[in-house]
Amino acid sequence: MTKAAIFAARQNEPCPECGAELVIRSGRHGPFLGCSQYPDCQYIRPLKAQADGHIVKVLEGQHCPKCQATLVLRQGRYGMFIGCSHYPECDHTEVIDKPDETSITCPQCGQGKLLQRKSRYGKVFHSCDRYPECQFALNNKPVAGECAYCHYPLLMEKRTAKGPLLCCASKLCGKPVAITE
Repeated sequence: MTKAAIFAARQNEPCPECGAELVIRSGRHGPFLGCSQYPDCQYIRPLKAQADGHIVKVLEGQHCPKCQATLVLRQGRYGMFIGCSHYPECDHTEVIDKPDETSITCPQCGQGKLLQRKSRYGKVFHSCDRYPECQFALNNKPVAGECAYCHYPLLMEKRTAKGPLLCCASKLCGKPVAITE
């Protein structure tokens, strides 16, 4: 018995291509609907509707800076965003959740400020707001200060079993500076 047969669950819906029954199957990207006559019929479709940028709400009184069309609130694969109603002719988009800016200057370029961002997996990190010109990134919380050992202009707060610990943010040093409470 194959893995696909183990996870197959019957649906009361006919296949639009051959008329056989559709079954729920499990794949690498999650569950999907597929024809029970596979491999003779290769019809598949996502189990849930994909977020393809469909319009959630029209934002009255707000206009696109590129083409002056009305802006709309859209649902995409990475969440909600604001976009132009004349998409795909106009590709203007705006982020709803702006990253939190710290008052700490980037130690690598000396010009930008560090922003709190989230990776596509939801993990929080801090990076320079001048990306992609400056590619500084830090996985721990940055703290303004100077390392007593190497004089690097940035410290970071690490979480340990004993509590938070201030360390040098330099990859070459990384020595602990003090324990914070």
